[in-house]
This record gives sequence, C-alpha cells and structure tokens, in this order.
Amino acid sequence: MTTETDARLTEILSRTRTIALVGFSNNPDRASHKVARYLAEQGYRVIPVNPGLAGQNFMGEDIVADLGQIPPDAKVDMLDVFRRSELAPAVVEAGIETLPDLKTVWLQIGVISQEAGAMAEARGLDFVEDRCPKIEHARLFRQA
Repeated sequence: MTTETDARLTEILSRTRTIALVGFSNNPDRASHKVARYLAEQGYRVIPVNPGLAGQNFMGEDIVADLGQIPPDAKVDMLDVFRRSELAPAVVEAGIETLPDLKTVWLQIGVISQEAGAMAEARGLDFVEDRCPKIEHARLFRQA
C-alpha cells in the first residue's frame, strides 16, 4: 500500500474540481455509485464513465462510454479508477492521452498497479492507489 501524507491528500482533494470516475455503477448499493454521489454532494463535478450506461444521466451529468467522450472543456483534473488492477494501466494511458488538464490519478481501494503509477509519475501526475477519495475526504475534512 502506498503511504500518503495527510497534507498531500488534503492538497490533492482541495485543488481537484472535476473527476472522471471510470467504472461508475448506477446501482446505489455499489461503491462506485456511493463515491460518485458523495463527491458530487461535496461540490466536485463527477463525470461517470461506463460504456453500458452511456447516454444516461447521474446527478445532472451525462454518463459517457469512455474517457475520449469527455469534452476537453470539462477540465478533468482527477481520474478515479474503479477497475481491476490489471486494467488500470490501460485506463491511465487513456486518461493521459485524452485529459489535457489531468493532475491526479487515483486508484480505488484494492486497485494497485506499479505500471499505472509509473505512467502517471512519468507525466508528473500525482498518483494515489489503494485508497478511496470519499473515505479520505470524509476523514480529512471531517464529514460524515
């Protein structure tokens, strides 16, 4: 597990405005749905990514099939990945190629990839793995 300082996580979550959430589920019982809802309720713009749900809507945001469908003016600065570890490098590569404002790659709890981390860090991006932005935000900003 990557060790992160609270100051670094606070800085990442404070500067982030728009999050592309890959692996979004429209099932309210799934973690990706709960995380997307929480982050949106905290004021982040969350763009859900799931090819099976493309064209549907979540909290006023169109769900897109892939990262390439997100318009550049969305200014996505965080990529939040709810995919299996072995799929993370391809998602990160797509994010690097299609999201010009990307600053952070965040792999969810249980998602670990040295390859994805190396790709992100080679581009000067912050990289967090095996953590959840909802949990960290609630802990660091004292939300329930």
